[in-house]
Amino acid sequence: MFLFIKLNVLSTSICTRETLKLLEQDHIEDGHIIIMNSIAGHHNHALIASGSGFYSGTKHMLAALTKALHTELVQKKSKIRVTSISPGLVLSRGVKAHIEAGAFTEDFAALGALDCKDISDAVLYVVGAPNHVVISELTIVPNGQLM
Repeated sequence: MFLFIKLNVLSTSICTRETLKLLEQDHIEDGHIIIMNSIAGHHNHALIASGSGFYSGTKHMLAALTKALHTELVQKKSKIRVTSISPGLVLSRGVKAHIEAGAFTEDFAALGALDCKDISDAVLYVVGAPNHVVISELTIVPNGQLM
C-alpha cells in the first residue's frame, strides 16, 4: 500500500514542487503543470481489482492536491496553469501485465481500453489551449466504460 502513496502522491508532489522551483528560477511565468490522475480519483471503482480501494484513495488525494495547487497559484496571481488528466483504463505495460497475471476481474478486462496515444493526444490538446484558458480537469474513458 505504501507503494501507492509513494508513486501516486509523493512522487507527483515532489516532481511538482521541483518543477515550480525551476519555473520560478528561470522566470517562466506561464508554464503548465499536468497531473496524471485517474477516474479512480473521482469514483471508487471496486471492479478494478481486489484491494483497489487504497489505490483509489491515493488518486482522490491527488485530485485534492491538484485543486489546492491551482488555488494557491491563482491566489499568487500566477499565470501557471494546472490540469488534471484522469483517464479510464489505458492499455499500458502495467495493465497488460496485470491482465496476463489474472489480477483483474473478467468484467474489468472486458471493458476495452484506451491506447497510450489517446492520452498523449489529450496532453497535446490541453497544452495547446490558449494561455488564457485553463482546462482544469480532463476525463477520458474508452467508449462503454463508466465514468
